[in-house]
Amino acid sequence: MKRPERVAVIGVGILGASVGWNLSRHGAKVVFIDAGQPGEGVTNWSFSWVNASNKTARKSYFDLNVAGMAAYRELARTIGPDSWWYPSGHLRWTDDLAAEAKLLETAELLASWDYRVEVRTGAEVRRSLEPALTMLGEVPVVFYPDEAWVHGRQLVARLVGQAVAAGAEHRFGTAVCDIGTGADGSIRTVVLSDGGSLDVNAVVNAAGPSASHVAGLIARRLPMRREPGVVTRIGCAHVPVHRAMHAPHIEIRPDGDTSVVLHSREIDALIDTGQDPAQLARLLHESARHVVPELGNSPIAQTRVASRPIPDDGFPSVGAVPSVPGYYEAVSHSGITLGPVIGRLLASEILCGTRDEMLADFGPERFPQ
Repeated sequence: MKRPERVAVIGVGILGASVGWNLSRHGAKVVFIDAGQPGEGVTNWSFSWVNASNKTARKSYFDLNVAGMAAYRELARTIGPDSWWYPSGHLRWTDDLAAEAKLLETAELLASWDYRVEVRTGAEVRRSLEPALTMLGEVPVVFYPDEAWVHGRQLVARLVGQAVAAGAEHRFGTAVCDIGTGADGSIRTVVLSDGGSLDVNAVVNAAGPSASHVAGLIARRLPMRREPGVVTRIGCAHVPVHRAMHAPHIEIRPDGDTSVVLHSREIDALIDTGQDPAQLARLLHESARHVVPELGNSPIAQTRVASRPIPDDGFPSVGAVPSVPGYYEAVSHSGITLGPVIGRLLASEILCGTRDEMLADFGPERFPQ
């Protein structure tokens, strides 16, 4: 396979930034294209939890996420961890007995797969990890010490900045409105909404929720789920929690020194009922206050309902589409966890033409045209 001379990366969230950074550092000419600004879309409105403990439905998917965690540790050594990397572990507990049994069963499974997991009591967690929490002293709390959270917007800025310093170009605030192909069906051009056109011979579709639209520009069908989520940021003079956690009815994590991020699948279920986002934010805030009373006095700063980029079967779509030479996909839920490993593996596939076995279950060709 001929090495591409110029690669357009469409969508500059964590996946696009990771692919482009890896391509650039190996000498490829990269053009980042985003209708908005890098890292400001779904990446900025994600719970941003780096984990494999929530990925047990398929062993190959679990293994890919474990590789994603390792890729983060390597990335932190390579570019420096400041401002974006927070490997402080993750806590999970529940107030439902059936859910508690399932949580402990999953912990046993993960331990059998050599994934580090500890089961503590609520009293132990308050004493040694999170004194601001309210929880019953005897409740079992699962602690995953190797998990982390990421400041996605900061990481994307770092990766794009390094790629640009190495010669990458960018077109931000500009959408892709067409992709041109040659007589042999291979990628030739990308047409932009500002009227410009770029000569390229490879395209990476990392457009997140818009990935299906981008695929349609080459007459490809990429089925995606419709699964919106609401995320709220709470402004804090003092951030009372130290790590990401799944508490009863609410997910909470720090977001730097002045805010906390809140999310809940239960509140997501109310999005389509017509609830105003401000009301959803108040419900999130109320749930968080029951777990961390100190958050009760902290104001709601920002709220966003965002669409998650999830292929129809729930698993990533990563790699080449053989019917359109030069077209590649990098579309996935859990993009935060998978960004660095997908970035490395897909860049290698683009530059060398060889596909890593770790991606065997996640190729785009599984979606019939």
